[in-house]
Amino acid sequence: MTDKDRLVPDEGLAPASTVLPAAAGPLEEFTRPPRSQWREVWGQFKSHKGALYGGILFVLIIGWVYLGPLLWHLDPTLINIRARNQGPSLAHPFGTDQLGRDTFARMMAGGKTSVSVGITAMLLALGLGSLVGVLAGFFKRLDGLLMRMTDLFLALPLLPLLLVMMLLFREPLNAAFGPEQGIFILIVVSIGVTSWMPTARIVRGDVLAIKEREFVLAARSIGTRNSMMILRHILPNVLSPIMVSATLGIATAIITESSLSFLGLGFPPDFPTWGRLLFDATDYLQQYPERVIWPGLAISLTVLSVNYLGDGLRDALDPRIRGR
Repeated sequence: MTDKDRLVPDEGLAPASTVLPAAAGPLEEFTRPPRSQWREVWGQFKSHKGALYGGILFVLIIGWVYLGPLLWHLDPTLINIRARNQGPSLAHPFGTDQLGRDTFARMMAGGKTSVSVGITAMLLALGLGSLVGVLAGFFKRLDGLLMRMTDLFLALPLLPLLLVMMLLFREPLNAAFGPEQGIFILIVVSIGVTSWMPTARIVRGDVLAIKEREFVLAARSIGTRNSMMILRHILPNVLSPIMVSATLGIATAIITESSLSFLGLGFPPDFPTWGRLLFDATDYLQQYPERVIWPGLAISLTVLSVNYLGDGLRDALDPRIRGR
């Protein structure tokens, strides 16, 4: 074969102009910047209609109880005997109670207290549960002790334990911090120290799986300290179950606080919460049933929205089921 024959292209091969565009498509896919993980999480969360509506409803409830008193200027503790036991009207959208206090203002004040208790108790339970779960999953010598302690707390009856704590610590805390702040601290601490166990077990299971991954072994091989390994490599990868537990913990704390207030062991009578409003309305259930409906509906909608929000976050943050 001569040099001239080598320079002549084979007729069976396509020209370069027809080959390059076909290879340009996959090349663009490889050079395209990767999609943000949080954008994928948001896209999956939006596809969960229940979670999206639940999140919107929860934000509206938060705005109503925290920003509503800035627009509605009636004092929830103002007593007006002449206006007692009135029905819904423009002046009092939810009516008034047996002392003439505006129910709408008391619903906002009670919601602020109930939601504040739920969020604060959730943060306390989340911190304790995450700490115990990470320590038990990462350090093998602590696993048995911490998990047996978790099982012990799970075996304790929750409501009787809360009642005992209320009876034992109510008076000392009221004397030290006042009747309102003292009972707030007592309820938050009582709920927080009795509801951290599910978070601890979930976080421990994820830590046990993550600490055997390649990137953790590589970090250990270069001499990374345990504290830095937990903060840089372990905790960021267990945020998904922690966030889901956070949303569900708010609902649990709100229900627990409402139960204690309904039993008369929560906040003082002149300090409204949704549970306290429900307790005060039971004496007038037959004459004024709407007084029971408003706080019960508020508790139900808040808990339902938070539960849907937790379901959506679980589906969006779990890469194994994302996109289904």
